[in-house]
Amino acid sequence: MDRLTVRLPPDLIRRFDAAAAGRGGRSRLLRSLVEGAAHAALPETAAPSVSRLDAKLSLRLDPDDLALLEAEAARAGLSRTQWTVALIRRRLHERPQLSPSEAVAFVGIQRELRRIGVNVNQIARALNTAVLDGKVLDLEIAQLADFAAEIRAHLDGLQDAFRGNLDYWSDC
Repeated sequence: MDRLTVRLPPDLIRRFDAAAAGRGGRSRLLRSLVEGAAHAALPETAAPSVSRLDAKLSLRLDPDDLALLEAEAARAGLSRTQWTVALIRRRLHERPQLSPSEAVAFVGIQRELRRIGVNVNQIARALNTAVLDGKVLDLEIAQLADFAAEIRAHLDGLQDAFRGNLDYWSDC
């Protein structure tokens, strides 16, 4: 038999319980209301509702496991549901799952890499269009090498961050 779960505000559930008391209790009244609605003719124009999420997964954990889950989720800056979904998605899709703080950090790294890339393009354009004396050319080439080293350092940091993220979710 399928189960139907309904969340109601406390005032509404108290009034429903009062109505259900004389009709065999909550389950019996709910069942009769659902049967009545199922027998009612639906309008022909009613389109099936499309939900972004098609299924719900419920877990029952003992209090100790729930406390550990909540602590781990809080440490990652996520709710317990977000943490659990991230864990499942990591295992199913084998992609990094970013917490809000990690996402902000990655956006910052992207911004810096773009800024450096613009500078490198400007230097390369200047080197291609100008005939420079030996000293000036050496300075430009040195600056270009510094930018290349900075880009490599940022890319290494980005790779380390992704590797750490993947390792975190793989160890769970």
